[in-house]
Amino acid sequence: MIEVRPFDSLGKADHGWLKANFHFSFAGYFDQRRMHWGKLRVWNDDIIAGKSGFPPHPHEDMEIITYVRKGAISHKDSLGNEGTTVAGDVQVMSAGTGIVHAEYNLAEEELQSFQLWIMSDRKGLPPSWGTKPFPKEAREGQFAVLASGREEAMDEDALRISADARVLGATVKAGESVRYDLGGRKGYLVPASGKIEIAGERANARDGVAIADLDVLEVTALEDAELVLVDSA
Repeated sequence: MIEVRPFDSLGKADHGWLKANFHFSFAGYFDQRRMHWGKLRVWNDDIIAGKSGFPPHPHEDMEIITYVRKGAISHKDSLGNEGTTVAGDVQVMSAGTGIVHAEYNLAEEELQSFQLWIMSDRKGLPPSWGTKPFPKEAREGQFAVLASGREEAMDEDALRISADARVLGATVKAGESVRYDLGGRKGYLVPASGKIEIAGERANARDGVAIADLDVLEVTALEDAELVLVDSA
């Protein structure tokens, strides 16, 4: 099953400094048909104005992954962690027993990011945070694992999460394809940029594509494309 969810159909919120688009029910947006996809609970497409951001707030028992599409996000938390994640890279926060964090765009230009929440497999774990640059060539023409809770060879260099899930990224040139073994698990894919086709279904930049009961996922780029995929049980 492949279901394209056009960007215009996503939930919307405009707070001035934050323009948010919700792939799944979140905050003031509720759609019974879009509660989660496997372990993936939240996929927010955020645009944050310059010199603004989220003040300190708490989380528990959730794996929170931020994929930066444009600009840079600065993080500070109650564990004493501080860091900045730039476009194309990823940060991961395992909220565990509880963590308070703040996320800011310190630049003048707007920040564009995807924030994903994946449901933790275990409660009561200690909280943690990490960020990592990923060589761009590692995802050219193939899916590279950015964050994972699995223990396979392809997951060795990924940021760790406490869930049976992977977050992957790929860049694909127009006319070329990438493949990934889903093995019948649930997949949710969003082109950060570019147009794509999956089994005859076309999706534009920032559309969501919900995938189920597919052994091998094959994505063809109709334009140069940057892809983000979540594979979960």
